[in-house]
Amino acid sequence: MKQTKSSFIKNVSYIFILLLLLLLSSCFGASADIVLNSNGSGTITLEYQINKSLNSLGELDGNERWKTIPVGMADFQRTLDRLPEMKLLSFTSKENGKNIVISAKMEFSSIRGLFAFLDASGSSSSFTGDARSGSIILTLNKDSASDNAVFNEFLASICEGYSVRMSMSFSGEGNLSLTDLKGKPLAAIPGTEINPRGKKVSFTIPIYQVLSSSQGINAVFSW
Repeated sequence: MKQTKSSFIKNVSYIFILLLLLLLSSCFGASADIVLNSNGSGTITLEYQINKSLNSLGELDGNERWKTIPVGMADFQRTLDRLPEMKLLSFTSKENGKNIVISAKMEFSSIRGLFAFLDASGSSSSFTGDARSGSIILTLNKDSASDNAVFNEFLASICEGYSVRMSMSFSGEGNLSLTDLKGKPLAAIPGTEINPRGKKVSFTIPIYQVLSSSQGINAVFSW
């Protein structure tokens, strides 16, 4: 299990590292909504849920290593302190049954600032162009799917009902496509919803489909 987590941490963008770690800690998925202005500035809003028991574990002495995702406002601020083109606008945290619901809204002064947040490692995804015409490619998964039938059945059961959702709004027309790692368009992914063109594009993909993809998945936003 540690090897699988390590592989995810190396190979997916910041947002989806977040999602996968949340999934492993009994969470219900997450969403990201980006608004991109004509000058390259904009906002990004994240919302996700984390199991309260895992959060409590991370607060115990000697267990800081379990605090792998930003949970409190201070966690977000420490992350953004390393990204001068990002600023935290609002943060809320509330309890919902056994989970803590986290919502954070941030602004960015440039697309490169946004990209630095989306792909902190700079190793998985790419950005080309500028505010007038450009493209962001986010690699959701570049791991090979497991051929272990028992593991896949277990993964499917714990992922049921969980999804990852992302949207991007533009001042003009934008496009969204899902491709494999070689840039080839993917066939329809079961359970996936996609709005591929317009002033707001979006996708919702069941997390199981992301984790079990044998071809890898790139989300390509262009404007």
